Amino acid sequence: MSRETLDTLFHPFNSGALEAAGTGQRALFLGAEPDFRLPEGFAARLSLVQGFRPHFRALQRSNLEVAPQAEGDNYDAALVLCGRHRGENELRIAEAIARTRQGGLIVVAGGKDEGIASLRKRMADQVAIDGHLPKYHGTAFWFRHPADGDTAAETLRNGAKTDLVEGRFRTAPGMFSHDRIDAGSKLLANNLPDQLSGRVADFCAGWGYLASEVALRFSKVKALDLYEADFASLEAAKANLADVKSPPTRFFWHDLAGEPVTERYDAIVMNPPFHTGRRAEPELGQTIIKTAIKALKPGGRLYLVANRQLPYEKTLAGTVSEFAEIAGDRTFKVLVARR
Repeated sequence: MSRETLDTLFHPFNSGALEAAGTGQRALFLGAEPDFRLPEGFAARLSLVQGFRPHFRALQRSNLEVAPQAEGDNYDAALVLCGRHRGENELRIAEAIARTRQGGLIVVAGGKDEGIASLRKRMADQVAIDGHLPKYHGTAFWFRHPADGDTAAETLRNGAKTDLVEGRFRTAPGMFSHDRIDAGSKLLANNLPDQLSGRVADFCAGWGYLASEVALRFSKVKALDLYEADFASLEAAKANLADVKSPPTRFFWHDLAGEPVTERYDAIVMNPPFHTGRRAEPELGQTIIKTAIKALKPGGRLYLVANRQLPYEKTLAGTVSEFAEIAGDRTFKVLVARR
């Protein structure tokens, strides 16, 4: 999310088109990101919602009231910061409607290149849009919680629902590969060694595909831990592994690029991210790989899949005793490294 989109969200208040929420009022901010600047006179008690662990931690460091999922109801106002995922944006607006009082103000903003215009048109079919303002390469629009708010919220939720992936996995819009099993993750799962055993972790676990495969296929695995930075994805992983009785599983909402791992493992499986928003950042994957190596026991093994062009071999060369490519195609490579 760009700095500009945050400014777009608050532009209706700064321009005088909307009156800032005052003392004694409560406002909900869905999709809140660090370093936003409140408009002058905005004195409402602000409750932030941010499920991405790095952003959550940054907001906490600013001494702001933040939670990974929305809590409470009867808010006087709600702010909704939109991103690239249509379904996720609609779910956030549904949450805003459900948690504001009747007549409460709801302000939505997003970038022009992220579908905000089409979102405004779709919302106009559900509620009466009071106004909109373009600014900073984005648009903000606003409306009041309608008398039939429950119906509007339910319509949005139903429109964003997704089928179970392969009839097994619960996901939601905004999660990595929410509508199919990622091809790279499947390649990694199909090339894990028969002797996988001991204490195993899935780093960047997403909604739990790799961990589920490990639990189902490798009887010598004695414990399985999942680490994921996206709160909603981790909650989905809990549901997707709810029927797993053995091995015992644990779930960690964790920023692997910014928080140390205190546990030690015989093996780690991983499909590390290399994007922040739309920008490719191989350094993110490299940092997480280094975290994984540190979390291995001596002699422990890291199994990872990556896009073929990513320079992860250079990272491994300086941190492990040996590594090799054990599978791949023109798009992906599967690497194994031994600490």
